[in-house]
Amino acid sequence: MGIDSESSIAGNLQIGPTTNGMVRIYIETERLEIPLDFDPDEAEEIAEELRSAAAKAREATRRTKKRPNA
Repeated sequence: MGIDSESSIAGNLQIGPTTNGMVRIYIETERLEIPLDFDPDEAEEIAEELRSAAAKAREATRRTKKRPNA
């Protein structure tokens, strides 16, 4: 499965600070619990990547809507 493949996996995502000064991204599905800890600088880089991906996805949606039906 790649980044652009659809998935039928449902899950919960939580993000917050830890008591050790890290930022935790916690992913939970029916089968898995994945705690991922990042230092604050890494967390900010991830936030920038998320913003960039959201902007690109939004632009792709706009382009798709502007195309005339064939």
